[in-house]
Amino acid sequence: MESEQRTTAAVQGFLGKLEGADPADPVIRDLLGRSAERLRLLCSTLLFGSYPRLTRPPLNLQPDEMLGAVVERLLKAMREVRPQNVRQFFGLANRHMRWELNDMARRLDQQSSVVGLQDSAIPAPESSGSVVSVNTSRMLEAIERLPEEEREVFDLLRIQGMSYTEVAQLLSVSESTVHRRLNRGLVSLEEQLADLRPPGRATS
Repeated sequence: MESEQRTTAAVQGFLGKLEGADPADPVIRDLLGRSAERLRLLCSTLLFGSYPRLTRPPLNLQPDEMLGAVVERLLKAMREVRPQNVRQFFGLANRHMRWELNDMARRLDQQSSVVGLQDSAIPAPESSGSVVSVNTSRMLEAIERLPEEEREVFDLLRIQGMSYTEVAQLLSVSESTVHRRLNRGLVSLEEQLADLRPPGRATS
């Protein structure tokens, strides 16, 4: 907890230095270096939680490799987009993590289709991986469509793994407000993704 607070304070300090910084790249690199451990944790949570097939052959993707790609994305993005606070910075990082994993999943599916067509005598089987990719993309798109407050709370709690208390402090709201926003977001996701519910599972 204390380490998280120090990271949060350090990130906010670097974001403050970015205002008017010329050149900005050295400050951005220092910011990404200081937040690397938390970014790696977020990469690991999202990778193993939502894209486990990318961790298996042929990609064998690991959090450190993913972190490198995300850092490159953030270096480019932050030359134009300047987050004003910690909350905006990690929100930007989350978006680029999802975009990176979506791109990798699409490339994997395209490669699988090409391999399947190389031998015309053997019909290419339907790939369960492609189905997972489509469903995962739908879920991430549904999260992106949530109202800002609900999407932010969902990201902080379910993706970044923060506690209700930490989220409440970060957003300067009560814990009950955090609960309400998460519940509204979950209800919306349940409605948008009702067809993905496992058979026999009742609607909550």
